[in-house]
Amino acid sequence: MLPVASVDPLSRTPLYRQLYESYRDAIVERRLRAGQRLPSTRTIAAELRISRIPVLNAFEQLLAEGYFESRVGSGTYVARTLPEELTRAALRAADGNPMGRPGRRVIARIPAALARPVDQPWFRGRGAFGVGQPPVDLFPFRVWARIAARHSRRTDPELLYYGHAMGLPSLRESLAEYLRSSRGVRCDAEQIMIVSGSQQAVDVTARVLLDENSPVWIEEPGYFGAQKALKMARARMIPVPVDDEGLDVEAGIDRCREARAAFVTPSHQCPLGMTMSAPRRLSLLDWARSEGAWIIEDDYDSEYRFGNLPIAALQGLDRDSRVIYIGTFTKMLYPAIRLGYVVLPRDLLAPFVAVRKGMDMFSPTFHQAVLADFIREGHFDRHIRRTRSLCRERRTRLVEGLERELGPVAQVLGDAAGMYLTVALPDHVDDLSIGLRAGAIGVKAMPLSQFYLGRPRRRGLVLGYGGVSLPEIEEGVARLVPVVREHLDGKRVARASD
Repeated sequence: MLPVASVDPLSRTPLYRQLYESYRDAIVERRLRAGQRLPSTRTIAAELRISRIPVLNAFEQLLAEGYFESRVGSGTYVARTLPEELTRAALRAADGNPMGRPGRRVIARIPAALARPVDQPWFRGRGAFGVGQPPVDLFPFRVWARIAARHSRRTDPELLYYGHAMGLPSLRESLAEYLRSSRGVRCDAEQIMIVSGSQQAVDVTARVLLDENSPVWIEEPGYFGAQKALKMARARMIPVPVDDEGLDVEAGIDRCREARAAFVTPSHQCPLGMTMSAPRRLSLLDWARSEGAWIIEDDYDSEYRFGNLPIAALQGLDRDSRVIYIGTFTKMLYPAIRLGYVVLPRDLLAPFVAVRKGMDMFSPTFHQAVLADFIREGHFDRHIRRTRSLCRERRTRLVEGLERELGPVAQVLGDAAGMYLTVALPDHVDDLSIGLRAGAIGVKAMPLSQFYLGRPRRRGLVLGYGGVSLPEIEEGVARLVPVVREHLDGKRVARASD
């Protein structure tokens, strides 16, 4: 008699699944050999003292997958046609070994190039001082839930079918009105494409505008997400330095006048925080017009400006339709919403739609419908006003703590806007080591050196405060400062490999 599978009646795994997996494992591990006859389902059920139904279901699945074969008038047998390699591969997999041929686990070059060689604790979870964390504690969940419930009760059947690659018309219309009034963006609803956050916006833009090895200006230091998207597009990134006026256009022209595009964050440079001056903006637009180049403007958190009105978008100055304008709701609402947008020149609508259909076709429509009402009914504007005030208070508390504990040795940059600031440290300090040490004690301090494509010219820490409460800010400063002081006093030299 062949061994009968064992089952655990108290397990959460259904009985039929336990039987299925037990017999399958016995076959691939060669404890049951090809051609062996199996006990009848009645016999198995009786010996296990269970209903015959789960046994029948398990046998049916094993027959369908080819592990068993049935012979009319004779019974059920282990399949005779299982390839020998299947059992060997399964055994290797059970031992944790690759199932493929040794030495042939090949992947593309790009994923390997994107992988970071060190742990990055500043990206894990929430808390002080994670970058990219908005004040979700102030999000109007009840209002959002009420609108969502309304749409759930009165769901338009059209929202359940395939949506348009450009996005839900009602959201695009609400968004166009908001962008015209608050950001000075020149656009109509038909020029807006809804995407899954600014990261996808950069990705789809790079796929439309760039060929392999196309040269692209990118701020140095600059946004690491854009660096990854451009690397995946196999573009040739040209690091262009920034100064107090933003991207140095003349330096970009000297390095590569014929660049296909330039990626910039003019309203709040990432990560140093300066605003691009008017002369630099006009110079950048002149270069794009004369060279037939494109400007990718990432306006990721410009609503959060303290002390004066938000800076108008670069796109509003564009008279030659050279600017692709990118924004996101993940910074203004909450990261998990995964909704952003791209404002496109009219002659780029068709290629953007074609590329989007080849990626993920369209963004989920339900949250688009909820967000459209959230904006149209005025909740979005009220939320921005409330969170702007809260971010100002949290910014002030963090700056005061840093200045009190570290004094002039730590220069605070970019604190006039946004939800993060940068603490510039002396050039000899190993900011990567500080970030790793801080992460080990539960503080997220992103090294400034990680924003550079080439050798870092400045050292420091990028600290987020938008999603950090005042008590968490105080505790975070108290934990971080001793780590920074240790490296300042020890004068640890920055790594030569950076």
